[in-house]
Amino acid sequence: MTRTAIYARYSTDLQRDASIEDQIRVCEKHVQASGGQVYQSYTDHAVSGASLMRPGIQMLMQDAAAGRFDEVYAEALDRISRDQEDIAAVYKRLTFAGVKLVTHAEGEINELHIGLKGTMNALFLSDLRKKTHRGLVGKVEKGLSGGGKCFGYDVVHGEERGHRTINEDQASIVRRIFEDYAAGKSPKAIAAQLNKEGIAGPTGKAWGQSSINGNRQRGTGILNNELYIGRLIWNRLTYMKNPETGKRVSKLNPEEDWIIHEVPELRIIEDQLWEKVKERQAGLTRKNELWQTNRPRNLFAYLIKCGVCGGGCSTVSTGRIGCSNARNKGTCDNRQTVKREYVEEAVLGSLREHLMDEELCKVFCEEYTRHMNELTKRHNASLHQFERELEKLTREKKKIVQSIFDGVPGEFLKEDAQRIDSRMKQLTMLLEDKTERPVIFEPGIAARYKREVARLIDRLNSNEHREEAAELIRSLVDRIVLTPSQDRDRPIIDLEGDLAGILSVAAGVGKSTLSGDLSEFNPDECEALVAGAGFEPATFRL
Repeated sequence: MTRTAIYARYSTDLQRDASIEDQIRVCEKHVQASGGQVYQSYTDHAVSGASLMRPGIQMLMQDAAAGRFDEVYAEALDRISRDQEDIAAVYKRLTFAGVKLVTHAEGEINELHIGLKGTMNALFLSDLRKKTHRGLVGKVEKGLSGGGKCFGYDVVHGEERGHRTINEDQASIVRRIFEDYAAGKSPKAIAAQLNKEGIAGPTGKAWGQSSINGNRQRGTGILNNELYIGRLIWNRLTYMKNPETGKRVSKLNPEEDWIIHEVPELRIIEDQLWEKVKERQAGLTRKNELWQTNRPRNLFAYLIKCGVCGGGCSTVSTGRIGCSNARNKGTCDNRQTVKREYVEEAVLGSLREHLMDEELCKVFCEEYTRHMNELTKRHNASLHQFERELEKLTREKKKIVQSIFDGVPGEFLKEDAQRIDSRMKQLTMLLEDKTERPVIFEPGIAARYKREVARLIDRLNSNEHREEAAELIRSLVDRIVLTPSQDRDRPIIDLEGDLAGILSVAAGVGKSTLSGDLSEFNPDECEALVAGAGFEPATFRL
């Protein structure tokens, strides 16, 4: 019996969970009538067909690759996907796995269906998007919601969808945020206090600084939402799905495309309080621009992490570093801080002592050299093998041509000629860059690494090369983890060093740059390492 997997999906407001049941019932009836056996039903509820980032379809593809069924049956091709590229990818993967794709509407799917129906589905999506946008414009011009929730309001269902009323409990939180900010309280302090009191944020989770601050230009964040002063602004942003990740990203629309409508009945904040907040934001923006222009570059910015919550660490007071989550959200108990200079000196000292221990580095270098030389031998051997195969195929091609001259009918030789020609093209591409790889490391690399890193650290004191030297130093560090200790001023510091980057410096990728132009060094040029013992980032406790 044919093992059949059923796939069902719904997404629009016109459909509901019962739609899934209806689709499965129709599919099961057809499978049973054709003498097949239903292996399993895969479903995606309230998920768009414009992307393959769906748990149901992903599970189906995995089971298809594992050979757990022989056929996929769906109500229609647009249930699988409405995107041309995605439906073609699904069809290719199923075909490779030896699984047929059959739908109730189109029958067994072939390349013709993929081309025509894929185009039709893509046009349907485009048309649906335009119609939806047109309908939302009409709703917004009436002062109704254009979609999405807004903290401080409830959406009520009446004769027409989109009516909003003020949620007094949430509105009181909004007024409190505006008043605290206008009084000089920072967004991080406001968020921490709200979290301490157990007040849920707009998403139902903890408050963050960005939930309050947002982005003034994009109108995001509590402090920038003009709906709180009775001014509805819609179409400020366009949301699109990233084809690589399937996640939505926003893009700012030109101001002339914005739709603005006055809704005084939804006002929560008075004009006077709103203006106070805007004045303070403007003043802080000017100060921040000046600070960004003149602030010193921190050597290990974004590399320092909290050992308790795993979040990032940042400057919390003059010259001191601490956990950002503890200060901004109040969701971490790590309140210990440390001087930035102490962390930088400890890490640079570790590079000199731990990561520059010649004996330890020598052991790693020997294993790394053995591994890389093995890969080099394989690469060079493959080049020679490709060259020999190409020479052999060239001789065979000449024989075929000679056979045709001798009177052998071309149809007898056509298949061999096509096979040879196809393989010769493939080999030619593989041999376009036929440079043999040299042995990367030589004896004494550990000692040379010690000299090069010492010289690199010294360059940090050179105004001419400080910025480039700092980037090289950062390439040797994966993470710096700060964990609280009994010593109030000195937390436990764990340094995770990138040994691949270290060896790229020692190998001479940065040799000339360390004594000359540092801008030429590129740590990404170092060969990727196969995961295994001895190749993980090294961790040192300082």
